[in-house]
Amino acid sequence: METADAAAADAAAAAAAERALDAAERLFYRRGIQSVGMDQIRTESGLSLKRLYQLFPAKERLVEAYLERRDERWRRDIAEHVERHEDPERRILAIFDWLGEWFAAPDFNGCAWINAYGELGATSDPVARQVRLHKTAFKEYVTVLAARADLPESLGEQVFLLAEGAMATAAITGTPAPAAQASQAAHLLIAATRRP
Repeated sequence: METADAAAADAAAAAAAERALDAAERLFYRRGIQSVGMDQIRTESGLSLKRLYQLFPAKERLVEAYLERRDERWRRDIAEHVERHEDPERRILAIFDWLGEWFAAPDFNGCAWINAYGELGATSDPVARQVRLHKTAFKEYVTVLAARADLPESLGEQVFLLAEGAMATAAITGTPAPAAQASQAAHLLIAATRRP
């Protein structure tokens, strides 16, 4: 049975890890992973460097944990938005409504996973794995939405690619317009698929 001291130590470690991840997410997403050192994470989190390395023995592990945690929140948020709509076809297009809101946010700096892959995908297997897991899960989610709307899996894959293209384009252009443009394209794809 866990002692009160052990439970308190576990709670303290979990709280410290959250502080480190909060700091890492703010810095990595805003400035890029390679330009942010562990000293900056230490300063931003208020943790000692020793404590930071106890929690995350290598920067790569911190990056991996940052991407894991962000993935959970990102997929939960988009699903909550999409599920507000009852019509299965409308749910597909709601993806782009959510993306448009995200693109318009003042702190939007592109897709964290595309950014991470661009920086580290060729040299870090754990980071590349996290990116692939995220993109695979998102594609599966979109194809499930297509199936629920009695649309082929291939349409879901096409909608996924439209969403991915909108993310990259919105980051480069600094405008939320790609979400609406991709939504229009998705609408045309759906209409063409429904046409007898």
